[in-house]
Amino acid sequence: MASQISSKVFDFLKLIEKNNNREWFNDNKNLFTEAQSDFQDFTEELIAEMGKFDENILKLDAKKSLLRIYRDTRFSKDKTPYKTYFGASLGMGKMNSKAGFYLHVEPAKSFLGSGIYLPDSPILKEIRKEVSVFKDDFLKAIEDKNFKKYYGELDPEHKLKNVPQGFEKEDPMAEYLKLKSFIGVHNITNKDLMDKNAVKNISKIFEAAKSLNDFLDTSISNISN
Repeated sequence: MASQISSKVFDFLKLIEKNNNREWFNDNKNLFTEAQSDFQDFTEELIAEMGKFDENILKLDAKKSLLRIYRDTRFSKDKTPYKTYFGASLGMGKMNSKAGFYLHVEPAKSFLGSGIYLPDSPILKEIRKEVSVFKDDFLKAIEDKNFKKYYGELDPEHKLKNVPQGFEKEDPMAEYLKLKSFIGVHNITNKDLMDKNAVKNISKIFEAAKSLNDFLDTSISNISN
């Protein structure tokens, strides 16, 4: 088990950024295998630590939580075949169908994400309804002192200019209804990830968003009820 991200992970990611081609990757696949194994070990320990505040997290398989290194280049002008980061989706479900946590490790660009990212329209609409009707519960989650300490506010990426159809322009929650994702982002340094207490520190940051995730998942559960 690993309570911190090893230097092997960063070393490999720096190399793949400079040598993003199949020939180099195939010749150095052992470096990838070692780095991925270390990242998986770290993810396993993180899941165990997060299970202390969310028992559902313990159901996750660390290996299945890891994002593939191979890029989907079918619809991209960038044809480089490999990602230059390691990622682990912890509880977000297929196609971002539920709230969860995300660990992104990339030299000098690492971050933690909590919430739900660009959910499908039916899910997004249900979340917006809940935000509008149960605004006090929603605000309690995102105005919690620990949430604000680590995440500040919800990320405004992809935010609409106008209130979406089906909602009143004068709704007191109008600015939140414009969001297409409900996610908090916490940037984290290489040094933080290599700290001997990295697992505990990251788990604590994720825990600060549990109330938000609980609110979002309650909203989503209404779709199937």
